[in-house]
Parts: sequence; C-alpha cells; structure tokens
Amino acid sequence: MKDDAQARPASQGTWVGRPLERFEDEALLAGRGCYADDAPVRPGTLAAAVLRSPYAHAQISRIDAARALAMPGVRAVVTGADVEAWTSPFIVSVKQPMRHWCLAVDRVRYAGEPVAVVVAEDRYLAEDALEAIEVDYDELPPVIDPVAAAQPDASILHADVGSNVVSDRSYRYGDPDAAFAEAAHRVRIDVRYPRNSGTPIECGVVVAEHLPGGAGYDVLSNFMGPMSLAAVMSLALRIPAARLRLRAPRHAGGSFGVKQALFPMIVAMCVASRKAGAPVKWVEDRLEHLVGATSATGRVTTLEAAVGDDGRITALAWDQLDDCGAYLRAPEPATFYRMHGCLTGAYAIARLRVRNRVVLTNKTPAGLVRGFGGPQVYFALERLVQRIAVELGLDPLDVFRRNFVPSGAFPYRAPAGALLDSGDYAAVLERALASAGVDDLRARRSAARSAGRLYGIGFAAIVEPSISNMGYITAVLTPEARAKAGPKNGAIAAATVAVDLLGGVTVGVDSLPQGQGHATTIAQVVADALGLAPQDITVDVEFDSRKDGWSVAAGNYSSRFAGATAGAAHLAALRVRERLARIAAGALGCAPADVVFERGKLFARSNPGGALSFARAAGNAHWAPALLPEGEMPGLRETVFWTPDVLAAPDGHDRVNTSATYGFAFDVCALEIDRATGSVHIDRYATTHDAGRILNPALADGQVRGGFAQGLGAALMEEFVYAPDGSFRSGSFADYLVPTAMEVPEPAIAHLETPSPFTPLGAKGIGEANNMSTPVCIANAIADALGAGVDPAAIELPMTPSKILALVAATERMVSR
Repeated sequence: MKDDAQARPASQGTWVGRPLERFEDEALLAGRGCYADDAPVRPGTLAAAVLRSPYAHAQISRIDAARALAMPGVRAVVTGADVEAWTSPFIVSVKQPMRHWCLAVDRVRYAGEPVAVVVAEDRYLAEDALEAIEVDYDELPPVIDPVAAAQPDASILHADVGSNVVSDRSYRYGDPDAAFAEAAHRVRIDVRYPRNSGTPIECGVVVAEHLPGGAGYDVLSNFMGPMSLAAVMSLALRIPAARLRLRAPRHAGGSFGVKQALFPMIVAMCVASRKAGAPVKWVEDRLEHLVGATSATGRVTTLEAAVGDDGRITALAWDQLDDCGAYLRAPEPATFYRMHGCLTGAYAIARLRVRNRVVLTNKTPAGLVRGFGGPQVYFALERLVQRIAVELGLDPLDVFRRNFVPSGAFPYRAPAGALLDSGDYAAVLERALASAGVDDLRARRSAARSAGRLYGIGFAAIVEPSISNMGYITAVLTPEARAKAGPKNGAIAAATVAVDLLGGVTVGVDSLPQGQGHATTIAQVVADALGLAPQDITVDVEFDSRKDGWSVAAGNYSSRFAGATAGAAHLAALRVRERLARIAAGALGCAPADVVFERGKLFARSNPGGALSFARAAGNAHWAPALLPEGEMPGLRETVFWTPDVLAAPDGHDRVNTSATYGFAFDVCALEIDRATGSVHIDRYATTHDAGRILNPALADGQVRGGFAQGLGAALMEEFVYAPDGSFRSGSFADYLVPTAMEVPEPAIAHLETPSPFTPLGAKGIGEANNMSTPVCIANAIADALGAGVDPAAIELPMTPSKILALVAATERMVSR
C-alpha cells in the first residue's frame, strides 16, 4: 500500500547526509562480529561435506555409499535418490520441462555439480568419507561455447527440452526498420562479456534442522535473498512457505550477489537433516565456491545503431545470447530482463529492436553478480558509442551530449518501458570532466603519443537501475502467457520501528546486509524523524522470516536499500512520530501538528521551554494507557510495507518499468599500456554519480570504491575459464585473479544529487554502478590507446597482458605495411 506519509517531504533533520562512521565497525575490528559460522548450534549438530562431479557432462550409472556409511562417525549419505523421494525440481521462469534438483539425479551437467552429501560427526570425517563413495559416470559430449550450444546439432543438456535454447523472444518498440533504412550510417559492434564472480571473503554457510511433527525446517544461513526464492525452496521441499523458517545473522562477509545461489544448498541440507535425524551444518570452502556456486552470465552481443552524420542515434538493434550454464536457475533469466526497460541507457533513442536468447551450456548455473545485467549491457552499448565517434570522426563527448536524455525531460519514458525518474546527465558529464581534468589528460595523451607510447582515454555513461520490479522477469513470457499466469509487479519493502517503555527505539528492516553499513544509515534516518541522535537508535539487522515483516522483494540485492528499505524505515518512524505527537499534544497544550521533536525532547512550537523528554512522552503509551487520547492504541510499534507506485506489470506491448529509480554515472579513465609487457597502468580514474539524495556520503563513497575495484578486476583480470572438455580451470585464486590494494588506484569521486520523486527519501542505489561502468570505461581507454585501427571485437574482457600484447603486435604490423 502507499503510505499517507509518503506524500509529505522527507524529514529535514540533522543526520541524513552526514558522513558518519559505521557503527558496525567497532565490533568487527575488535573480533566480536557474529558471522554465520560463528553462530551457536544445537548440541548434536552434524557436519556436512559435498561430493561434486569431476565431469561436465555425464550419465550417473551407479552410486555406492556403503563404504562411506561404514566409516566411524558417518551418520548419513544423501544422494539423488533421496532428493527425488523427498523434494521436487526447482521451478523455472520459462515453461520448459527442465528438471533441476538440489543434487544431481541420473545426470551431471557441469563440473562441480553436487552429487552426494555426507553427514558425519565432524567435518574431517565427512570429508574423508567423500573419497569412499563410488560413482560410475558415463561421459557425454560437453558443450561449452554458447554460440555452439545454440546450434541445432549441439549436444543437448536436457533431452525433454529438445534444445539448448530455452527461450527465444523478440521485441520491437517504435519503427526501428524505418530508422535504419533512413540512417546516414549504420554502426555495428560484436562483443562478448565473460563469466566472472564476486568472490566474497566469506563463503556460504547453512545450518538446517528438520523439525519434528511436520513443523518443517529451521535454517540459519548467510543467504541474501531475494526472498521470492523462499517460495522456490518451499515448493522444492513440498511444504508451505510458513514452515520454512529462514534466519540470517547480523554480520556477513560480503556477497556481491552470489549468495543468492545458496538456495539449492539450503534445500540439500534440509534433506540431509531429515535423513540424519539431526541438525546439519555445511560451510562452503573456497574451492567449492569457485567451481560450484554461481557466476555472472556470459553474453554474446551484436549491437547495431542507426546514426546521423552528427552522431545522433535514432535506433538500436540488439541481438543477445545469454549463457546461463547447465540449468536456468531462479531468478534467471533476470540478467536479461532487469535491464530490458532501459536498453537505451542514458540516451533519448525512440526506436528499438531486441532479440533475447537464453542458452544452456555445461557450466555452473549463472545468477546474480553485482550489477547483474548492467555490465553485459553497457559493455556493448558504451563500446558502440565509442565506435560511433571513431567511425564518424567525432569527439566522443559530443556524441554523449547529443544523445543524452535532456535534463528537462524527466521523468522520461524509454521505449521499452523504463521510467527514468530524475537526472541531469549533461551536468554530471561536465562535473566528471572537471574532476578528471580532461584537458590535462588530453595533453598528457598527446605528449605520450609523440614519444611513441600507448596512452588512451576512455569514457562511459551508464544508468543504474535500483529497486527491482518483481514483475520484470515475466517479460520473458509472451503477453498471452503472462495473462494466463496473472500479473506480477511491485517492490515491497518493510520496516518496523518500536519504542519501548523507557523511550528506547528499535528498528527492524527486511534487508540482509552484507557489510554495507545498513545499521548506521537506518539509525541516521530514524533519528532525524524522531529528533534523536543515531546513537539512540538500536537497529536489528538479524533476519527471521518467522518474526520479521517481509514480503516477496525482501533481501539485499539490486541496490534496493537506500531507496526502498531506508525509505520504509523513514515512513515507519514518521508514523511513530505522529502517534507521539498526538499523545503529547495535550500535555504540551498545542495541536499535534505543532509538536516539535528535537534533541531528545518534544515541545510546542510556540513554547520551546515547556518540553517533555522523549522517554517521558513515550512512556505514557506504555505506563498510562488510560490517559491516552481517545482512539489512541497503547504501545508504540509501527510496521510499514511500502512499494513504489510506478512499478506495474509488463503491458501488452512488452513495455515494463524494470526498476523504481535510475541513478547515473559518468566515468573517465586515462591509462598507459606498456608495449613490452602488455600491462596496463591507470594514470587517472574519475567517476561521478547521481544517486539521488545521498544518505551517508562516506558509505556511498565506500560503495563506489568497492564497485570500482570489482569493475577493474572484471576489466583486467577476472574470468571463469573452462577447458574444451568442460573442466574448470579457475578453481583457486592462483588461477582466478582478483585485484588487491596494490592494483587498485584511488578513483576521484564526485556527486550530483537530483532526488528521486518516487522514493520516500529521494534516494537511489549506488553500489552497483561502477561494476557496470568501469569495465567498459577501461576497455574504451585501452581501445583508444591501441588506435582506431584495432579490431573492435578484439577488445574482449578481461584485457589481460597476453591479449594486449597480441593486439599491440597486430597494430604494429598494420602500421608497418
């Protein structure tokens, strides 16, 4: 529902907008954090270890666990037969006869797929028993390349589906064919975006207990949501959703999206607990995490633009092929459709043609990784914008300026349905150029090139969606199929604010923080609403689906916290404030609207000297209910469920506003390539953001730095590599390189705030932007350094030294001819 308080302006207090240090850090720095592996468990809790397939594609002809079961301390072995008896396959977003279980049943389809679970009295015994399980595999031909997998003669992963292409949909908005026919130029680019991941410092943890008497399951995990997956797990376990209790601890060591992929292991551990007759704990190790958790969706894209002589883009034509791995695991194909409404990015392009194909390969199932969908879209779109400038001989900055959505056009409806809420993209560009010192960078480039060095400057402009519409995924279905299934939409956020009998304030929210500082920001927001200090607010970020307010959109993903969750906390605090004002008005001798909340006191606007303490006013709701105004309920506890009004289901023309808000970022990268080694040195990096109202600048900048580091890794280092036989070649940090503090320079960060009209506080997301902008910005700078003659398709992430050396050699051969 829409809360009445939403219509009022956000509280203009003294705390929101200040760079407070995180309250969470004291406990963490003192070693007093409580992560999932630290949480106490019941006596008798057993340890689990997972047997994983060494093959990418094989039929399981025999599993014999007799030797393992005979080992001391081993209590149970769970196999596909148990899973088939006690669970159902996971539901998928497209109507295909695909059977994906929490453990392999009959066939394995990727290296690392779970085949069996050993439950023993400790982890050492469980790990040892894995080696005693005998599994006979009959190898089948694997298919690794997504383009090859889409061919009619490819080896089929799911015989009942009959094809590896499980979804093929085309969309048209406006008249793109006419635009291409009339265009002075057609500029095309072919790109691939690789599989990579988030590699949080803490891997997955699940503690599951099968409850007696048909009461279901109790689960403690560092699962991050979205809580729509609670329904997926409940259906798989064949129980009502109310009988799957999901709990999360107050601290987590990062996620970056990937802990969404824990849900199959939650189901597996529930089955293990049921079979063993005791609680079961599983802690994922790093090797398991890399090979078996999830990855960003790999994508093959052909993107073409109809362009005028001045660089004005009149239409885009997308052809996208997503590599989702061995199974279409929920919520995929979210990576496609989260960005569907805003495929025109920051540009005022009226006509659009899109083809989306989802293909399966013998790789780990893809899922959510920071910015999911955004890195794939913008790597193609922003590489195309640079190619337009190169092929037409234009300054790339002029191409941006001529195509941006004008500042006076917001809210702006993009052709595929996104309602871009607010912004001034040209102003952000100018602020970014000033922050980067672009004139100086161009002078440095000229000097370097005169000396024969390879120096380039790259740019990228991205729109960052946040607060996902729960209905966007249904755009994969035809309008007829959607009508049959029923509409889905919205992005419900929930928060509870309670005041106790001594005036203490406690807040509960529906997010599952993974280290972003949610408790600090919520304390600032609620403190402003109630006239208190953030230190007076207790924020409970432990999650319990049995006790907390939550709905389908709950969780920590899609940058929903600042706009939705903090906004809901603000609205709940305003409700408490309104109740306290009504309670105190009589004692203060004024109307409720004239009660002022300030510095822990309540007073009449006309009489600041006659104040009541906040604790005294709150205490009346508990200690003296008979003295409450007529109609006022005792106690002070308010829960708000809020959803943006602008999020509707996809319409009959496949238009959908995929998110409630859309931030903006413009990046500038200047770098130099070492001709001898192929290494890249970033000379200067500037990133400028419009994320609406900034609630805590220090935490916002921390998110920018984290996204930049992850984006730099995607640009230069990180890739999941598979051998032709499907074996995984990135199974340790010796093979899967991630940037350290030594490789990550300090970016210049700037902000412009245009508050969103669609969120209670005017806030938008900011945590994913640089994982969308930085990879392509660096790629554009590398392409600029190598020169206009470089093959655009050869700029393929990650741009490792070996790839760059090959391009340098090719460029030098071309010049010497």
